[in-house]
Amino acid sequence: MENGTTTTRKIWNFKETEKLESAPNLTIRIVLDKLTSCLNTADTRPVIPLCLADPSAFPCFRTTPIAEDAIVDAVRSAKFNCYSPTVGILPARRAVAEYLSQDLPYKLSPDDIYLTSGCIQAIEVLLSALARPNANILLPTPGFLFYEARAAFTHIEMRHFNLLPDKEWEVDLNAVESLADENTMAIVIINPGNPCGNVYTDHHLKKVAETARKLGILVISDEVYAHLTFGSRPFVPMGVFGSIAPVITLGSISKMWIVPGWRLGWLVTNDPNGILKEHGVIDSITGYLNISSDPATFIQGAIPQILKNTKDDFFSKIVNMLREDADFCYERIKDIPCITCPSKPQGSMFVMVQLHLNLLEDIEDDLDFCAKLAREESMIILPGIAVGLKNWLRITFACEPSYLEDGFQRLNAFYKRHAKKQ
Repeated sequence: MENGTTTTRKIWNFKETEKLESAPNLTIRIVLDKLTSCLNTADTRPVIPLCLADPSAFPCFRTTPIAEDAIVDAVRSAKFNCYSPTVGILPARRAVAEYLSQDLPYKLSPDDIYLTSGCIQAIEVLLSALARPNANILLPTPGFLFYEARAAFTHIEMRHFNLLPDKEWEVDLNAVESLADENTMAIVIINPGNPCGNVYTDHHLKKVAETARKLGILVISDEVYAHLTFGSRPFVPMGVFGSIAPVITLGSISKMWIVPGWRLGWLVTNDPNGILKEHGVIDSITGYLNISSDPATFIQGAIPQILKNTKDDFFSKIVNMLREDADFCYERIKDIPCITCPSKPQGSMFVMVQLHLNLLEDIEDDLDFCAKLAREESMIILPGIAVGLKNWLRITFACEPSYLEDGFQRLNAFYKRHAKKQ
């Protein structure tokens, strides 16, 4: 009742989408927001962020001037102020095809390349293009939970297979075969591994392809960390086995060039037998790109120069730094009894360690461990729950060496403070 009149509540015909209700509520971004809120603002020490897959903030991981100059040249040319075709501009697609073909037994054409706003959009487009009633997809545990989020959003059933820590995080192929049925459309692998730091052998990748062929499914190979390998195993692209089973490769310049903010990725069809085209997948991908956004045209315009002119010494420098950081990390983990590492990382920027709660007091689980670590030591590492593996931790080692040294000192101090009394 206002001023003697009766008011009625207006009924509005909109509300939140129900699709997000089924998406994972502990993605990496959500978890990192929670952990950041745990930081003690009274602690004057610098925050040690061993949690991000973005080392670009550290001076030692700055990208090559060749890439920066390519962007400047593209902008100043005034040739790339226009809209891009939905699949990407031809010179950029041709450059990506030539670049990726160097590691394949066959040649890719520009028509096999679809440029996207980072690898994230490639995942979005691909899962939307593959979605159909009752479809399911096989996803790794641990893995990158954005696949789960997008699968839930597009109503694709998720079925999880384990990566085997005692076998250097290989795919459990027996589990894959038992999980698949007539509605299974694809299996996702991530190589080099996020979050495990593993690198698959060509023998194991061939077995994955043969399993996919047996099941009649395609392989989605997330290769955003391609060539960031520093162990005994070289990177082998899954596309090498595209003649056994169709492969869709997802990649970007984000990690190898240390420029995730430039948002340039690709979706690539490795399918010399034409199976994807025959089954309408190509048309579906193109259709979804037609109702999506494009990567910035001037970034696309810089791609030929970036891919062609970047010197090997830049990549060698990055890989050598990652090798040294991984070695340091692996050795320092041995000094902290509550965490163990099943295998030394050989690629990407991460190592997975198992958390032994039986050696700790007043720590409930991995998320509680990381929240208290943030509060007490101004240090953020990622709980395993954010990558699908509870009571493990993902540590990112791509940072300044001084941060790693300080970080492990803080981690050790935290362990000693919470160690179970004998």
